[in-house]
Amino acid sequence: MPKIRYQWVLTVSMFLMALNTAVPVHGQNPPAPPDSTLYTNYTLSSGNQTVNWIVCGSTQQSSGCYAAGSLGPFVNAGALMEGNPVVNGNTVTRAIYVVDSGSASVKLYVYKKTDTVTSQTDTVTVTLNRTANLSPLVGGSTVSCSMAANNRFLFIGTDQSPQAVEVNKSTLSVAAVGGFSPPLNVTAITADKYGYVTVTQGNFFTGFNGFYVFGPDGSGKADGGGADFMLNTVNAVSTSTLPQSDVQPTQRLGYWPK
Repeated sequence: MPKIRYQWVLTVSMFLMALNTAVPVHGQNPPAPPDSTLYTNYTLSSGNQTVNWIVCGSTQQSSGCYAAGSLGPFVNAGALMEGNPVVNGNTVTRAIYVVDSGSASVKLYVYKKTDTVTSQTDTVTVTLNRTANLSPLVGGSTVSCSMAANNRFLFIGTDQSPQAVEVNKSTLSVAAVGGFSPPLNVTAITADKYGYVTVTQGNFFTGFNGFYVFGPDGSGKADGGGADFMLNTVNAVSTSTLPQSDVQPTQRLGYWPK
């Protein structure tokens, strides 16, 4: 092989080796959201008629509390939840869902919270975006309200309602889900980190209970007798809202081809 040809091949080979060495084996971690060092705390006024919020934490050049406000008034804010954040540059937008279960007709309020984060401060706006009537849920001054969600749907119920409702986050369309005969009121709604949701229905006094499982796409996945519920890695489940059940899960073991 001519000397010039040999040197050219050697140079290209060394370049390719250096290039392969420079490329990391694992992909780089995505940058942290601009509000990752900030948090929002909420408080309830007497009677749960007003929800107060305050944003605190730190930015690159400051720390403290940057904004505060309130949501409402409501008859009785029975359940609250934040939606998934959407990041656009230094702006983070998320929904705040509030279920007003204090009157006979239960209503969902959807607020839009926007954080615009700079090196020195966080400018926050919270505005009412949409509302939806959650028929056929039954509300009232003494009802207990449950809510859980995945990326696409909210699942909401009250302990005076024999069915829960599934609310599409995009359209706010409402559909009744679950239900047993004889009727069993909703006692708890729980979810796992993969977007599965369990609606637990039962009677604390007679011991009759049942459950429905819904998938990330909102479709029903399972149902049966027993007071099943789910756990996740963020919030503990309060056992005070769950009826006890002596139905053994091992009775449902078994699988079949699709």
